[in-house]
Amino acid sequence: MKIAVAGLGYVGLSIAVLASQRHKVVALDVLTERVEAINRRESPIVDHEISDFLASKPLDLTATTHAEEAYLGAEVIFVAGPTDYNAEGNYFDTSIIERIFDDIYRINRQAIVCIKSTIPVGYTEKTRLKYPGMKLIFSPEFLREGKALWDNLHPSRIIVGEKSKEGETIAQILKEGSLDPHTPVLFTSATEAEAVKLFSNSYLAMRVAYFNELDSYALKYGLDTRQIIEGVGLDPRIGMHYNNPSFGFGGYCLPKDTKQLRANYESVPNNIIQAIVDSNRTRKDFLADTIISRNPKRVGVYRLIMKEGSDNFRASSIQGIMKRIKGKGIECVIYEPVLKDDHFFGSRRIDSLAEFKAECDVILSNRMHPELEDVREKVFTRDLFTRD
Repeated sequence: MKIAVAGLGYVGLSIAVLASQRHKVVALDVLTERVEAINRRESPIVDHEISDFLASKPLDLTATTHAEEAYLGAEVIFVAGPTDYNAEGNYFDTSIIERIFDDIYRINRQAIVCIKSTIPVGYTEKTRLKYPGMKLIFSPEFLREGKALWDNLHPSRIIVGEKSKEGETIAQILKEGSLDPHTPVLFTSATEAEAVKLFSNSYLAMRVAYFNELDSYALKYGLDTRQIIEGVGLDPRIGMHYNNPSFGFGGYCLPKDTKQLRANYESVPNNIIQAIVDSNRTRKDFLADTIISRNPKRVGVYRLIMKEGSDNFRASSIQGIMKRIKGKGIECVIYEPVLKDDHFFGSRRIDSLAEFKAECDVILSNRMHPELEDVREKVFTRDLFTRD
């Protein structure tokens, strides 16, 4: 069948590559440079598997900036445009994907439209009323930045918010592209599927926040955080996974999803959801104060990116630490090879790693890297297990 994919970030591009192994896929994006890169079989984002598949697999994939070219004749359209939480208005901004829906409704309202963007609980049902006759389905994604195609090839689960023949079509496209034939598939209503996405990410954020607060306690009283975490993690109900302290949770999903879930709880009594959001801010305050207490003259920020194997530094936790330090009048400089500008929010970029190391009294690194071993005494990190 012909499949269209709207939005070529890591979610949309990984789906486009996955589906184009067996179907004709036309991918749509507003960024010309992104479209041209894909048509040259180059990945515009850092993702090893996507780069490998584009370069070496016989994919039936083309990219375009023209909506008609993508949507006309498509039997299925995946929508993976960006959404974000608007803190000032306390709402989830879905305006970009709604413009996509407008085009689809005008060009090809007969297609099955599958939303892969993150949306508020109840959004799909409300949107169906706005576009009568359009087959609108929500299917949450559970992908890691830098590992998006890998996670589509080896999905932990496939969830489709639709119990119908159209829902089965979406599940089949996602499952046939994976390498794991026994991937569990769950069909739910749209609203339950939306809740699964937000509650899953909020639980992960809660786990990050928990081990960060454990680390804050140990830091305050001079205890060995690693020993405490290892002792706690040996309980099989808790486990040794996803327990490495950090500067806080950040990136595309966890900050906005936890805030959106909190907004959905507006009329529901809660303590934990609010605490997850608050804990991330408290963690950054505590670590910034710890660094400031060392009285550094110049603080270096080693990498703005969220993690190894990614080029994304949107809402990275290290930025929150940096802003707090700069607020006290302490100069911050940055070493970030993927940064194109000479400055980042007023902080100077240094291209030479040797110069960066020499100029800084303290070096912030959310994750320890072998490049910093020779100046380990300058490095401030909470990375205890040398992994994400």
